[in-house]
Amino acid sequence: MTRAGEHFMLGFRGLALPAWLRAFEREHGLGGVILFDRDVQLGGVRNVESPAQVRALCAEVHALPSRPLVFVDQEGGKVRRLKPAAGFAELPSARAFAALPDAEARRIAAASCAEMKALGIDYDLAPVVDLDSNPENPNIGKIERAFSADAAEVRRCAQIFGAAARAAGLGLCVKHFPGLGGARTDSHLALTDLSGLIAPEQERLFTELAGELPGRAALFSHGFVREWDARRPASISPAAVARFRAAQPDALLMTDDLQMQGLQGAAGTVDAVVQSLAAGIDLVCIGNNLLAQADECVEAACAVRERAVRDARFASQLATSRERIAARKRFAAGVEV
Repeated sequence: MTRAGEHFMLGFRGLALPAWLRAFEREHGLGGVILFDRDVQLGGVRNVESPAQVRALCAEVHALPSRPLVFVDQEGGKVRRLKPAAGFAELPSARAFAALPDAEARRIAAASCAEMKALGIDYDLAPVVDLDSNPENPNIGKIERAFSADAAEVRRCAQIFGAAARAAGLGLCVKHFPGLGGARTDSHLALTDLSGLIAPEQERLFTELAGELPGRAALFSHGFVREWDARRPASISPAAVARFRAAQPDALLMTDDLQMQGLQGAAGTVDAVVQSLAAGIDLVCIGNNLLAQADECVEAACAVRERAVRDARFASQLATSRERIAARKRFAAGVEV
């Protein structure tokens, strides 16, 4: 039977694992969880209270039979789930990081990566390698999430983090393929059209760094590139996935949060899960922070399992994806490099 849950990265509310997520894992397996510091719907603390609490939560996740991976968005600056106010290491924004002297940048990256690994975090959903081609972009340029508009400088900064993560045994995931830097809208809130905005050097940053950085992973955005696919955003587009796979056949490919309005306008969560996996993505992210969809997570896992029963090609594709996911679980547990 297909362990459909191995293809899911799920968010949840609380400082410990909730009963619904334990039940999901028992029935379907589980690829990973994603931690957030703030509860978007209710306000207040969500999964991150202190270093000791996060360490205990990660241990609880890893103790599950399927040994799910623990993911966190720790980019720095405004996008960091582990904040100094809660007792975690300082980490400046990408733009500020790029301006640091080399020795200081390496020290900060080493401290952050070592801290995450010591807590039990397996993957940092970073670095952002989007080129800062539109400084007015509301979700990248304006909040300093991009290192630079220069590809060589982005590569330099990503490689500093790569060296630090490799030394710590931490996985990294480049994002947001194919590159949100030039966008004029925030994909959390609206459909995002990237048509005509993806330069060859931007695409190469993703494919080359995904093969070079520890964990060998990339996150797909919900941006539309209509030259590639006139109907579907990258996260559910077979054409977009095929482009990436041509350069990096064994990269672990995951989606941005399927609950973002930039995707919900094109496909609901359950449908998006099936479309994304059919397109060739390995791991789908449902953060359950923008929307409360525990029931839909179960429904989606059942839909994936049922599709695999009647579609041999889909089932074979999922089996190959699960091999990639299993390899990353071994890497995270320190038994495979």
